[in-house]
Amino acid sequence: MFSADGYLHRIGWSGPRTPTLETLAGILRAHITRIPWENLDVLLGRGIKLDLDSVYDKLVVARRGGYCYEHSTLLAAGLSDAGFRPIAHAARVTFVRPRTEAPRTHMLLTVPIDGTTYMLDPGYGGHGPLVPMPLVADAVVRDGPGDAHRLVRHDSHWVLEAHIDGVWRSLWASTLEPESPADFVMANHFTATFPDSRFVTMLLMRAVTADGRRVSVSNRDVTIARDGVFEKSQLADRAALRKLLADHFGFDLPEAERLKVPTIPEWE
Repeated sequence: MFSADGYLHRIGWSGPRTPTLETLAGILRAHITRIPWENLDVLLGRGIKLDLDSVYDKLVVARRGGYCYEHSTLLAAGLSDAGFRPIAHAARVTFVRPRTEAPRTHMLLTVPIDGTTYMLDPGYGGHGPLVPMPLVADAVVRDGPGDAHRLVRHDSHWVLEAHIDGVWRSLWASTLEPESPADFVMANHFTATFPDSRFVTMLLMRAVTADGRRVSVSNRDVTIARDGVFEKSQLADRAALRKLLADHFGFDLPEAERLKVPTIPEWE
């Protein structure tokens, strides 16, 4: 059962629980730097449950990570307990394909505070922002020397962009209309079971640590980035994956040593 105290302890937040921008930013950063992003349960054939009790048991009690639906569901519950009024939205992920070819399979939140609406995206993975983004077109939000994002308008859509290698890259597009839980149940089913879904065919993980490291995994490729320095390596086998989880993701998962990944033939 969801416990606000348990959630805040999990993310290491001991600050105020009043609905201010400072609290919002603090809880979001604490959430992202304590709870990793990963799709291991999809690859293990366990499926993903989106009811709050199941999400809490996995991400808080078992100290696991998850993907966008789980992250946003948990964060929304924590923010609601602190007096915020989060609203859930769906988006089309446009980082690897154009908007016209991308289904609405991403979940994010907006939160109104003192007349300004802020966008929070705890479950994007790769290049998502660690800070609340004001819903103001073309306003660049920087978080440290190498992290810049902006929201722009394209027709009826808001588009989140990240500044990557000197170029603005689109991450997702959304009309930001409120979504119902049933819509995410359907999108989650597609994401976790459709044979061509990237989450079904690839190992995808990210952890952001409190000291500024970003650890990204795409199949066997591992990148550890900090202060503009990138350390790249490859997972030799499943045992190396299990060690990586313990070293950088904050949990041990014995089942990782029998993980099957369709796009890593030798792991099948």
